[in-house]
This record gives sequence, structure tokens and C-alpha cells, in this order.
Amino acid sequence: MEINGVEIKETYAEGFGIKVTRILVTAATAKLAKIAATEATGYATSVIGCPAEAGIDCFVPSECTPDGRPGYAIMICHASKKALDHELMERIGMCVLTAPTAAAFNLLESEDELKTAFKLKYFGDGFEKDCCIDGRKVHSIPIMSGDFIVESTFGFKAGVAGGNFFILAKDQITGVKAAQMAVAAIRNIPGTITPFPGGMVASGSKVGSNKYSFLPASTNEKMCVTLKDQVDSDIREDAEGVFEIVIDGLDEESVKKAMKAGIVAACSVDGVLEISAGNFDGKLGAYILNLHDLF
Repeated sequence: MEINGVEIKETYAEGFGIKVTRILVTAATAKLAKIAATEATGYATSVIGCPAEAGIDCFVPSECTPDGRPGYAIMICHASKKALDHELMERIGMCVLTAPTAAAFNLLESEDELKTAFKLKYFGDGFEKDCCIDGRKVHSIPIMSGDFIVESTFGFKAGVAGGNFFILAKDQITGVKAAQMAVAAIRNIPGTITPFPGGMVASGSKVGSNKYSFLPASTNEKMCVTLKDQVDSDIREDAEGVFEIVIDGLDEESVKKAMKAGIVAACSVDGVLEISAGNFDGKLGAYILNLHDLF
């Protein structure tokens, strides 16, 4: 199978289950909202070493927000409900509450809820108030710059993490360009994030280690361009730039749509040679996302 002359390998990405919440961060201006959203989703590329996986989903215009101000939808993911609740408490409390003019609202209707803000309101030291905005129960917490508004509960659900594909290009810069194009296309798919820096993974990993028993993950030597002559490489001889795109989503269908959009965009870049994907024979997760089935 080919797209624009780029070979799409007959393989699959292996995703895994994760709990996910979706939060709207608003502020007086779009710039201030993005600052708060960016801070709240920091240090969250992979649960291999980070306390969560998180990222900015999309911009939300003021006419679509509860408080009539511009905002950004963000997603925060973790395998554990307890850990997810802790991450929301930390990230909203330390990164959104502290951000100028910011507020936080729930964006995921679900029977499963986290009472994060019910606990966070006590930062108000007795001066906090319960009120209603756009039919939502919120807490108003006095802070130096005014009142911080946060919705009382946040919904969460079972989502899918680890959707992925590899971009193999003629050189590193071409690979970067294609990866950037892919990430830009994925931003148009609601309910998905690409949690790595700039949405691009430079250091693809494998489960466990061949040499060190204490490592939960290690470099994927079969996809390292500098090791092509030393290992049983999965990289074609003419490829010198390899990047991975990892996608987390609210559900399997959203992840599939994002993978398809990203692959099509990457294949539009001259010098992209092949699209592949990462899987680990069922060691990572239960979701099998076949590349050819996306089309």
C-alpha cells in the first residue's frame, strides 16, 4: 500500500488502556489561556517516567466556553484513578490556579467523576464560595488577582494511549518536517493529544531491556539510524531520519482518526520514504491498530 508514493507497511500500532480526563482552561486572553494550559500539561510525555501523559487538545473560542472567555481543551491521562485525581490536584492547583486570570471547567461528561476541585477549594482558607456558572457548580477561590473559578468535579473515562506510527525519511530534517505536518493535522482531531515535545518522539523505546533487568523501557535499537549496521535493523538502507508520533485519545476511534490524518499529512512531504508502527507482540496493550485498516 502506498500514499503519494510512500510505502505504508503492513503492520500495526499497539495501544493500551488508560484513564483520561478533558479540562477546559480559560483566561482573559487566548495567550494567557495557552500559558496556563501549557504549564498544566508539562512533564507529561510518557508514563514510563512521567507522573502522567498530558497535552493540549484544541483551542476553544469564547462563544463556546462557560465564562465567555477564550480557552484551550487539555487532556490528562493515567492508568490509575487515584493517581489521575492526584495529577489533577497538582496540575490545576499549581499551574492553573497560579496563572493570571485562568479558570478551569470540566469538558468530559461521565458518570465517573473526580472531586478534585472540592478539595482544592480549601486553599481559600474559609473565604471560598460555591456558586453557579452556565449551569455548572463551581468554586470561587479568592486569590490576589481576583477569584479563581474551578468546576467542582471533573469527568473521566477509559481511553486509549500509545497509538503511534513511525516516519522514515531520507534525512533528519525531512523527518522533522514530516512529523510537524503530522502533528498539525492531528490537532484537527478533537479528543486526541500528542504528548511528546512538539508532538514528536525522537527517542522511540521498547518494553524492557535486552541488557539491564532494572529498566522498564529502553531504546528501540531496531529503529535507531546510527545502529543500522550493528543490529537486525528495521530501517531501510536509504532512510536516515526516523521519528515517531504517539497519540492518546478519548477512545479507539479518535486515535484511529488521528493516526490516519497524521499519516496522510506526513506522506505529503517530499523525501518521506515509509510509514511503519511500533508494536511489542502484545506485551504493551490490548489495542491493535492496523495501519492498512485506517484507510
